[in-house]
Amino acid sequence: MGGLFDVSNLNKELTILKEKTLNPDFYNDINNSMQVLTKISELSKIVNEYNSLENEINDDLELIDLINDDEINSLEDKILVLEYNTFFSGSYDNLNCYLEIHPGAGGTESCDFAEMLLNMYQKFCDKNSFKYEIIYLQKGEEAGVKSVNLKILGKNAYGLLKNESGIHRLVRISPFDSNKRRHTSFASVNVTPEIKDNIEIEINENDLKIDVYHSSGAGGQSVNTSNSAVRITHLPTKIVVAVQNERSQLRNKEIAMQILKNKLYLLELAKNENMKDSLKNNDSINFGSQIRSYILEPYKLVKDHRTNFESNDPESVLEGNIINMLLFNLKGLT
Repeated sequence: MGGLFDVSNLNKELTILKEKTLNPDFYNDINNSMQVLTKISELSKIVNEYNSLENEINDDLELIDLINDDEINSLEDKILVLEYNTFFSGSYDNLNCYLEIHPGAGGTESCDFAEMLLNMYQKFCDKNSFKYEIIYLQKGEEAGVKSVNLKILGKNAYGLLKNESGIHRLVRISPFDSNKRRHTSFASVNVTPEIKDNIEIEINENDLKIDVYHSSGAGGQSVNTSNSAVRITHLPTKIVVAVQNERSQLRNKEIAMQILKNKLYLLELAKNENMKDSLKNNDSINFGSQIRSYILEPYKLVKDHRTNFESNDPESVLEGNIINMLLFNLKGLT
């Protein structure tokens, strides 16, 4: 199993964390101590699963002639899951996340592509036991969506989806073109973790532009038609947060402010420009900046340009069958 991944680094990290708990002052900082204990629990689980699986493989090797294909496939699946669990080591990987989609220039074409991506992520959640709720959705004028914010809940939701942030590109014969010409559309996806701890971020009220308006009646899961939609623009950073899923205007404003604090906190912690850009609404959504292409015409291909992951079945990908791509990218981009 050593050829698949090295568990020794996890054991070293586990030892260091356990040594911290021996410090007499360890429990003085409740928040820090809880984070360390949670990390110890997570790492211990992975190491124990590794040891258990290694013992299972060694036992099976002694009975190799009696093992059937189903048992071998079962072992391969267990190894794959265990290997990828080791990549969820980021500070926020285990958290829920917000996934925002914004169409690029191109009007109806891009709005329709944004809705295709929304459907893809919703179906992915349905297929993989993640819960989700649409906290904001603005419909396109003719078709598709102009903006959507999807909250995704489940273990390692952020860790699994964080690499979806970036520009996505679609090439197809347009269903809106009577001449059946090929069109290219773009949309941006931004993924941020939901940080539940109290965030100490001071926000100057003069830096905020707050709009209250009638919900667009977007329909779908957890979206209510009401007069309570709230959009907050943080003028210095141009970060925009909109919420409409609650019937109470006050509650929508509270949620929007919490998301804004979340983004500003992450912006403050950001180590590089890529992360900073992913927290903002991307105004440059065009050719040359895409992380992934979905090509339906003149041939069929999905290609991630960062890891060179490819699939010749874009229809399946757009139906939410993206777990293999997410795991491949998780390994390649970690």
